[in-house]
Amino acid sequence: MRPLDLDYMLGLVPVLLKYVPLTLAMASVAMVFALLLASLMAIVRVMRVPLLDGFTQIFISFFRGTPLLVQLFLFYYGLPQVFSFLTAINGVTAAIMGITLHFAAYMAESIRAAILGVDRSQWEAARSVGMTTSQMMRRIILPQAARIAAPTLVNYFVDIIKSTSLAFTLGVTELMGAAQKEAAGSFLYFEAFILVAIVYWVIVEALTVVQRQLEARLGKAVAR
Repeated sequence: MRPLDLDYMLGLVPVLLKYVPLTLAMASVAMVFALLLASLMAIVRVMRVPLLDGFTQIFISFFRGTPLLVQLFLFYYGLPQVFSFLTAINGVTAAIMGITLHFAAYMAESIRAAILGVDRSQWEAARSVGMTTSQMMRRIILPQAARIAAPTLVNYFVDIIKSTSLAFTLGVTELMGAAQKEAAGSFLYFEAFILVAIVYWVIVEALTVVQRQLEARLGKAVAR
């Protein structure tokens, strides 16, 4: 058994850290769009909007029922063969689109559950003062649902960050892609991949601290 090449690992640290901003940027953009799309789909499902409700159920079923990697390949390699204008999409855009739609399907169900978890008396009180459905959702229901869903949504953001590692299969040189290239050039695969695992681990642990603080604040708000 050969010893770890610690000098190589130390030299690789700054190389990998250069790609952390891209990884976090991809994850953040995907999270924002996934959250917006998921919120719309959750409202459609709760309000049972004709036609849209059926389409939303099919969307959620498809993106929850197929692997993310297949979806990424479909966006980057498959759809451009059918729709020529999509050939202009690069790997980063395709990765963000795939991750966005994939996690929007999961988040929609979590947000829907959070909306339904708001006490029925809140719904009745809003209707009793003459609020329209949109006013009720915007002013009363969604703010309370956001508080319920917040810890779960942070977990999804953690999963999104880890899922960006699949972007290297589309030719994107992000954190995982950089580690793959460095390992291929040095043949020190164990050192490269254990180091990239540690970088992801540190990022996730930092978000876990944020999640705990968020849960503590929300717990105090509920206690009041």
